[in-house]
Amino acid sequence: MLDITPLIDIVFLLLIFFMVMTRFDEEDYKLDVVLPTASEAQPLISQPRELFINIDADGRYFVRGDQHSINEIEEILEQTAADNPESSVIIRADKESKIEFSVQVMNACNKAKLSNYSISTASLESN
Repeated sequence: MLDITPLIDIVFLLLIFFMVMTRFDEEDYKLDVVLPTASEAQPLISQPRELFINIDADGRYFVRGDQHSINEIEEILEQTAADNPESSVIIRADKESKIEFSVQVMNACNKAKLSNYSISTASLESN
C-alpha cells in the first residue's frame, strides 16, 4: 500500500505558501497612493522592446497583424521612440518586395530617432 502522508504534507505546505504570497501581493495594489508629477517623467514601458514591421510582396506594411500606410508607420515609430527610446525595430520584408519599401521604413526609423533597426533574413539550411 502506498503511503501518501508525505505528499499531503507537501501539498499543505504549498497551499500555505501561495496563500501568504498572494496576501502580500494584494497589499501592494490596495495602497491608495497619489504619485507626484514631473515635467520629464516618462511612461512606464509595458510593451516589448522589439517592434516587428512586416512588408509583403506587394509593399503593404503590417504591424501587429494590422495593415498600415507608411505615414501610419512613421506615427507608430514616433510613439515607440517616445515610450522606449532603446526599442529595436525588426523589418521583415518578403523576398519578392522591392528594397524601396524597406528603405522607407529605415528612413522612418531615422526620423523617429530609432537607430536600432535591422532587416530579418531566413537562415540557409545545410543539406
